[in-house]
Amino acid sequence: MGRLYFGDNLDILREHIPDESVDLIYLDPPFNSKRDYSVLFKTPKGHASDAQVQAFEDTWHWGEQAEREFDELVHQANTDVSEMIQSLRRFLRENDVMAYLTMMANRLLELHRVLKPTGSLYLHCDPTASHYLKIVLDAVFGPENFQNEITWKRTSAHSDSKTMGNAHDILFLYTKTDESVWNKQYQPYNDSYIKSHYRYVDVAGRRYRTDNLTATGLSGGGYTYEWNGVTKIWRCPQEKMRELHDNGRLHYTKSGSVEYIRYLDEMPGTPLQDVWDDISPINSQAAERLGYPTQKPLALLERIIQASSHPGDVVLDPFCGCGTAVHAAQKLEREWIGIDITHLAIGLIEKRLKDAFPGLQFEVLGTPKDAAGAQELAARDKYQFQWWACALVGAQPYQGKKKGADSGIDGVIYFKDDVKSAAKKIVVSVKGGERVTVAMIRELAHVVEREKAAIGLFVTLAPPTKPMLTEAAGAGFYTSPHHGNFPRLQILTIEGLLAGTEAPKYVDLSQGGLSFKKAKQEKPVGEQPELF
Repeated sequence: MGRLYFGDNLDILREHIPDESVDLIYLDPPFNSKRDYSVLFKTPKGHASDAQVQAFEDTWHWGEQAEREFDELVHQANTDVSEMIQSLRRFLRENDVMAYLTMMANRLLELHRVLKPTGSLYLHCDPTASHYLKIVLDAVFGPENFQNEITWKRTSAHSDSKTMGNAHDILFLYTKTDESVWNKQYQPYNDSYIKSHYRYVDVAGRRYRTDNLTATGLSGGGYTYEWNGVTKIWRCPQEKMRELHDNGRLHYTKSGSVEYIRYLDEMPGTPLQDVWDDISPINSQAAERLGYPTQKPLALLERIIQASSHPGDVVLDPFCGCGTAVHAAQKLEREWIGIDITHLAIGLIEKRLKDAFPGLQFEVLGTPKDAAGAQELAARDKYQFQWWACALVGAQPYQGKKKGADSGIDGVIYFKDDVKSAAKKIVVSVKGGERVTVAMIRELAHVVEREKAAIGLFVTLAPPTKPMLTEAAGAGFYTSPHHGNFPRLQILTIEGLLAGTEAPKYVDLSQGGLSFKKAKQEKPVGEQPELF
């Protein structure tokens, strides 16, 4: 069973992941590119495309947290890491890059601890800090356990700098020991190779090349006999030659020579090299695109998982974002562990896995399970609480941490209750305080009116007062064309939502398809596709 953790991966690793329990680690940490990455959710036609949420701030700053983690690095047992991090600080001083490397070094030590002796780690990064990260990796894993620097061409040619366009990412492959798992992988032949080596096409349209079947000059000798009127030293005995002829695997030349037919579609390809230019990035039209800013293609993670693990092995992604690594692991029948520090990511991954693998059972740990846990989250981080509460009612977060006047909207649900009508909107207001008032219900009624929404949901941690319930009831009903009346203002408590005794009341024929992009449902491994 898979496990999905909400929280700081350093804490999760230390508290929940045992020594030498993981077979493969893939991590795609923030690159310190000084960008704020936003998620643009799906918006139905006719509605404003403004539901943009800041997924994460890709910047690290030197401060109290960085100083604390640096001190841990200096005093931990790996003296190579201690010396390395102090040397880097003397060179870089106390700046954003040093804060980033300190954070990464601490987590890489924990990842090394949880990795099995046969395990491998792939660290995905870009030129912003890749040269420093390799130094950190050498100190943690040992230079002798560096295996490859993989170049992934993530985009086509473009101009994004004053000199040359930046078109690739780097993946560093390290193993824990020299006993690591490696399953040989292949890349497709390129067009020029196919044109030059597989020049023939048979009557069925299959492309092929021919190989010499004579053994003249080869050490070890061969088999001398007459075939097709020609006597030569052949590489195979006469019985085998007859079998190849009967199976249509022989090519006869005008001179009478005989060659072996090798079909292109039977060849595995070129043994995998360290330049990967055969896996396309996620473009705006890609079917698997979910809108997460740093989403990587599923094929990239499938290659990594197939190369460095076996079915049943445990795959860990400590910065799992929108969950491509855990999706690929589930598809390839591996166990998996995903960790992320935002409820936005956790919610996206939960939906992605449920869409792709209907009926899949997995654990979600670290998210509130009762009112006390919800109160703790609300007190600790207002936005994380709002994102989590929106997920409870199936709403997409609205604008997140954007600066500006409060719109009174924390989440949005788009629904369709009539096939002939346009999509309708539900606005969601989330309150995590200890006290709620009737004025908040009146404000929500105003927002529903202003936004021309069908329904307003008031999600509250504190129990509503009697005047609030009366005010909500007085707002009347939204009348669905074919499904009856639904309260226009609905008050839902966190406690009731968690217990399953409360839920939003409306009909959605699209089953949530208007609010969120849906991951394609995966077929079970080994299932044959339909012929037509």
